[in-house]
Amino acid sequence: SNYLETLSQVKTVVYDKTGTLTKGVFEVTAVHHSDMDEQKLLEYAALAECASSHPISKSLQRAYGRPIDRSRVTDVQELSGRGVTAKVDGVSVAAGNSKLMEQLGIPYHDCRSVGTIIHMAVDGRYAGHIVISDVVKPHAKEAIAALHRAGVEKTVMLTGDVKKVADAVASELGVDEVHSDLLPADKVGKVEELLRQQHGKLAFVGDGINDAPVLMRADIGIAMGALGSDAAIEAADIVLMDDAPSKLALAVRLSRRTMKIVWQNVIFALAVKALVLVLGATGDANMWIAVFADVGVLVLAILNAMRALLVPKH
Repeated sequence: SNYLETLSQVKTVVYDKTGTLTKGVFEVTAVHHSDMDEQKLLEYAALAECASSHPISKSLQRAYGRPIDRSRVTDVQELSGRGVTAKVDGVSVAAGNSKLMEQLGIPYHDCRSVGTIIHMAVDGRYAGHIVISDVVKPHAKEAIAALHRAGVEKTVMLTGDVKKVADAVASELGVDEVHSDLLPADKVGKVEELLRQQHGKLAFVGDGINDAPVLMRADIGIAMGALGSDAAIEAADIVLMDDAPSKLALAVRLSRRTMKIVWQNVIFALAVKALVLVLGATGDANMWIAVFADVGVLVLAILNAMRALLVPKH
């Protein structure tokens, strides 16, 4: 009941992007400026990244579409925040972001496409880049619009993605405010800042293990239950069991309708009992009026509460 009451007072909803508004499933969407066969470039990328369990590595392996023979890969070196270097069939391969290319002194082509850009260098020469994009969840845009219709004044998206990617997703979904290039600790700080700025309550929606501290710090934490991490679910106050962003707007409408009905019942019950108390003091109340003030008010309150079942699903 405490969480339901808090949810009814929410004015700001903050979303984590990956896995919440997007599927968290990265897909290779393009290969640009490649001076070799695209399939060969994907092969080099998939083999060089084969030791990593990162979602981007998995997407490269899916795009390659063939079994990975790790015996072909040697001298794998992961460079934090940059990418990976390795030897594939004895050929030097580097796969990573622009910082990796700058570190290796290899000129590269910028990409205007929206997504994660994997620059590739083979034998010390730039070989092109691969564009990897996260997929926005179906109806996520409608879910943001539904929140505004439900009375939420501001929606905010927090993400560790680069600004260009974050801005594109925010624009597509109609999010009011976006903050990018954030580490997990930065998200807590940003929520602290939003809590100081906003009036009403703040809800945070996330699904990853890194979201647990933010879920606990927000006025009300909401986790995606089907695919969310155990830590996020444990830290959250409310769990959306089917991971549909649209269910949050429904929960907000339901909470506000429920609180409205609660106050109707409280005021009605107190008013009737006060009236009967006055009638009893003047000697105008009989047994049947007393029964109505007790059992009758209870029955009417229950019937009124059943109106909460009539909240529209959309």
